[in-house]
Amino acid sequence: MIRDYFINSIEKAIEQAVKEGKLGAMTEYKKGTLNPERPKNTDFGDYAVNVSSLARFARIAPPQIANAVLEFIDKNDNEYTVIGGFINFKAGKKILSNLVEEIFVNKKEFGKPQNVETEKIILEYVSANPTGPFHIGHGRWAAMGSVLANLLKFYGHDVYQEFYINDAGSQIQKLGNSLAIRIRQELGENVDFPSDEIERKNYYPGDYLIPVAKEYLKTHKGLPDDIQELCDFAKDYEEKVQRDLLEKFKVHFDNFYSELSLHKSGKVEECVNKLKASGKIYQKDGADWFKSSDYGDDQDRVIKKADGSNTYLTADIAYHIDKLERGFDRMINIWGADHHGYVARVKASIEALGYEPDKLEVLLGQLVNLVIDGNEVRMGKRKNMVTLEDLIDEVGVDATRFWMSMRNIDTTLDFDIELAKKNSDENPVFYVQYAHARACSILRNVISEKLNTETGEKSPAPMSEEELKQLISGFKADMVLPTIDTARHLILKLEEYKSVIKNSAETRQVYTICRYVQELAAEFHSFYNANRVISDDKEMMKARIALVWSVKTVLHNALEDILAVTAPERM
Repeated sequence: MIRDYFINSIEKAIEQAVKEGKLGAMTEYKKGTLNPERPKNTDFGDYAVNVSSLARFARIAPPQIANAVLEFIDKNDNEYTVIGGFINFKAGKKILSNLVEEIFVNKKEFGKPQNVETEKIILEYVSANPTGPFHIGHGRWAAMGSVLANLLKFYGHDVYQEFYINDAGSQIQKLGNSLAIRIRQELGENVDFPSDEIERKNYYPGDYLIPVAKEYLKTHKGLPDDIQELCDFAKDYEEKVQRDLLEKFKVHFDNFYSELSLHKSGKVEECVNKLKASGKIYQKDGADWFKSSDYGDDQDRVIKKADGSNTYLTADIAYHIDKLERGFDRMINIWGADHHGYVARVKASIEALGYEPDKLEVLLGQLVNLVIDGNEVRMGKRKNMVTLEDLIDEVGVDATRFWMSMRNIDTTLDFDIELAKKNSDENPVFYVQYAHARACSILRNVISEKLNTETGEKSPAPMSEEELKQLISGFKADMVLPTIDTARHLILKLEEYKSVIKNSAETRQVYTICRYVQELAAEFHSFYNANRVISDDKEMMKARIALVWSVKTVLHNALEDILAVTAPERM
C-alpha cells in the first residue's frame, strides 16, 4: 500500500539520521509510533506525517527534525516536502502506474491482504424464532452478516455461517395454539384471539398464520388430537418461509442449527453438570444459580428455574461450547442492542468451562427506522411495511441490502423508502451502480460504430473488440503514464480499496465498504466529466481506457463479491 511505502521510507530515514547524529540526543527510534494521515488540502500531498512527537527525544525543534529526516529519504520519483513539523509525500508516476497494473494482474484478487493471520470462524446471525415473518431488523442483521462473511472470506478466513433456530421454548407452543385458532376460523367457527391484553400475549395474532391454516387443511379435515402436530406444522412452514426469503435476499447459511436438537443431544444437561462439578453452581430459592459474577458479570444468573425448566442462558451456554468443540478458533455473533447485558454472562460461562472468553465476539446492532416522505413510520402503523419481505418487494433486493449495510452497526439506521426507490444520484446504491454501468458503456463505445449526424453514415470505431482485448490482456504499467497527472486522485482512490478491505475485515465493519464505493463512484464521475476517454490521441485514449477498466473491476468486485449487490452493465 502507498501508505505503507511512505511510512517505511520515513522510518528508514529516521534510523539513518540517528546513526549520522542528525537528530540531537535521540539515539534510537521505535518503529510504529508515527501515523500517516491524509492532508485536508490535497495540494500538500497524498500523505503526511507529523514528527513533532520525536522532539522530546531529539530535543530539537520539529521543523529541524523533519528536515533532518528529509535529508536521508530515498525519494525516487516521489515528492517529499516539509511544512513545519510535517513531512508531506506525493506519490510519483511509477507508484501510481504500478498500482493500475496491479489491478490488471490480480483482477478479482485485487485488494486481498497478503501474509495475514487467518482463523476458522463461525459467524452466527439473524437466528430468529421460527414463529413468523422476518421483521426489518432481521433484514439488517441478514444483510450485514452476509456482507461480513464475504469480507472475512476475501480477507482469507475460513468462515462458516450458521443460523441458530430458537425452536425449543414456549414460543413454539404459542405458535401451535395460534394456528389452532386460525384453523377453527377457516372451518367457520366464530372464534378469535383473546381481547385481554395479558392473555393475548400467549398467542401470535398476526394474519400471516391464515395461509398456514389453509395449507394445513389441504391435507387434514380438522384439528388434530395432539396440539404438538400443529406446533411442528407451523414451525416447519415458517422455517421454509424464512429460508426462501433468505435465499431471495442473497443470504446463504452453511447450517441451520436447531436448539431443540441441542436439548435432545443431552449437551445442555452436560454443560450444567460440568458447571456443578466445578463448583460454579449453587442453589437459592429452589433454583440453580451460575456464579457468573466470578467472571466479570455484574451478578449471578439463574440457569435452572425452581420448576426444573432451563432458562434461555442454559441452552446458549451449551450452544457456544458446542461451537468451540467443533473446532472453531473464533465465534462472531450479531445480536440486537437489547442483548448488551447478555454478552458478559455468555463469556463468563465460556471461561468457567475452561475456554478463552475472548474467542467470542459480539457485534451489537441498533434498530432500523422506516422513513417515508421525510417522516419516521412507527412499526405496525403501516401494515404493508412491517416485514422484510414487504420491504424487499417495495424497493428491491439490491437497495435493501445496500441500505441495510451502509451505516455503522452501532448506529440507528433511517431507511428512506422513497429515496431507496429513486433512480437518481441522491440514492446511494443507484449512484454506485450507475458508475459501474457508465464504465461498461464507455468500454462498449470504444468498439462500437459511430453514426455521423450530418451524413447518417457510420464511421469506424476508435478500437476494435480484438484491440481492446489485447490492450486489457497485455496492459503494462507505463501504458497509463499519459493520463496520470489528470487521474491521480482516481488512482489513489482505487489504491485505497486495499486498506479499506483490510481495516474493514479487522474491525468487523461493513459500512466502510459502502462508503468506499460511493467515494470511488464520485471520483470516477469527476474524472470522466473532466477528461474525454475516446479521442484522436491514441496513447492517451489507451491510458484512460485502462483506468475505466480498473474502476469497473474494483466496483464490480466490491458490489458483487463483497456487498452481494448487482453490478449492472446497463441502466
